[in-house]
Amino acid sequence: MGVTIQDIAYYLPEHTVGNDTLKNENPTWEIDLLMKRVGVRQRHIATSSETALDLAFRACEKLLKQHPELKSSIDGIIFCTQSEDYIMPSNAYILHKKLDLPENVFAFDINLACSGFVYGLFLGRGLISAGSAKNILLVNADTYSKYINGQDRSARMLFGDGAAVTWLIESPTGGIVDIAVATAGAHYDAFIIPAGGCRMPRSAETGIPQKDKSGSVRTMENIHMDGARVLSFVNSKVPVQVREVLERNAMSVDDIDMFVFHQASRVVLDYLKSALQIPDHKSYENLEDIGNTVSASIPIALKDAMDAGKVARGNKILVSGFGVGLSWATAIIKL
Repeated sequence: MGVTIQDIAYYLPEHTVGNDTLKNENPTWEIDLLMKRVGVRQRHIATSSETALDLAFRACEKLLKQHPELKSSIDGIIFCTQSEDYIMPSNAYILHKKLDLPENVFAFDINLACSGFVYGLFLGRGLISAGSAKNILLVNADTYSKYINGQDRSARMLFGDGAAVTWLIESPTGGIVDIAVATAGAHYDAFIIPAGGCRMPRSAETGIPQKDKSGSVRTMENIHMDGARVLSFVNSKVPVQVREVLERNAMSVDDIDMFVFHQASRVVLDYLKSALQIPDHKSYENLEDIGNTVSASIPIALKDAMDAGKVARGNKILVSGFGVGLSWATAIIKL
């Protein structure tokens, strides 16, 4: 039995922060130069009382309003986030309560970032193919803005908050053609929040701001992203994996109707298109007005592409996500 995407819904916080605001707050930032590299004009930011769980619930509400028959058929929730409401329990259980689902619906979280959507497809396909479920909600939601220091230009320019829910179903035709997942745990510290967990609990010392050589300010409780190291990882690993997945399915770039990469940054998207020789019209991007929404970025972009008529049922879509871990994953999907 195959597995396919039946539909997607997403929700973005109402509050937006544009580059003019960042410039006013940080007059020394070269916003125009940063815009060329990052590619984000504005990003949606959660309020202080708004969590990834709240965004996910709103996305699920939209999906269930569009498909009222779905609620009685849900077999499970896979919630991918690094912005948990609590240390315990996981967000999936609280979402289960908020959606008022029956007790026979399984629910669990996975802690993944920008590769999380494709890893979620990997898990969802396995559960449905094994006969353990017929309808799964794959939820991707994060509020990285809560982890970013306001004076960290590398991260503040880039990330936005958002949530998406993808309805996965068993399907005798079409569906997920192939998935490849990979891990480089040796580079776990290239993208990390050092303090706040059991290894380094929060303390007075971990909350002290420090300025790095580029002028960005962070505490040990903020995101620390080694941009050059992460970019080198993406450039060396992602094109190789994409080619491998295409080759083992006897496909080329020409056979794919649309590529939807994790909306990492302008420089990353441009590099991947160049390295893989992907024409502009075959790469869907919505980075400029949304920002990098972590694991939600691919399903949000895919839904936008569907709504804009850029992709349609029967099309072959290649999706690829990469980031914290370090981890990367690529899938070919037939809608």
